[in-house]
Amino acid sequence: MKVDLKKQIATYVAPHGRFDIVTVPPMRYVAVDGMGDPNTAQSYADALATLYHVAYALKFLSKRELDRDYVVMPLEALWWSDDMAAFTVARDKTRWRWTAMILVPGWIDDARVEVAVQGVRTKGGAPAIEELRVLALDEGLCVQTLHVGPYDAEGPVLEAMHDDFIPANGLRMTGRHHEIYLGDPRRTAPEKLRTILRQPVERIG
Repeated sequence: MKVDLKKQIATYVAPHGRFDIVTVPPMRYVAVDGMGDPNTAQSYADALATLYHVAYALKFLSKRELDRDYVVMPLEALWWSDDMAAFTVARDKTRWRWTAMILVPGWIDDARVEVAVQGVRTKGGAPAIEELRVLALDEGLCVQTLHVGPYDAEGPVLEAMHDDFIPANGLRMTGRHHEIYLGDPRRTAPEKLRTILRQPVERIG
């Protein structure tokens, strides 16, 4: 039986048209860090190619060695900048820093991740394999919403989240902006792309 963790982890569902306050459980990812415009930076393309190579190697290892098959999870990314306005009113992708990542199921330990990474390294075709790392992320309290449409149309939604909803609810931002890409831009029209926008927060006082 193939497991789809998107249907088991509640925070992989978000509302469209409103913000929700949720608690995200600790999770582990394979991840690659970089900076620059994701549309033009070769490092971003290299990161994605590497992550998918490793993610599918992990899937096949899990099925073969643990008899546990699953749906490879969607691409995710953490985004930040020295000036967060670079994401909203002064949107400038060249100033963005990022961590691209894909979730590792909890039953796969770090030793098996390393086996999968070594297999990918041996086969080749993963240009950022030496930069790949395992990232443990415990975001805890977060605000999130579902954005439907082009990535470049996220700015007003993020501005409303950061400047209106979060302070109005007695919260402040603590971690890095997090996006979960539920649509494949290679196969989906821009106006139909579905992206979870997440911001870790803490309660004031």
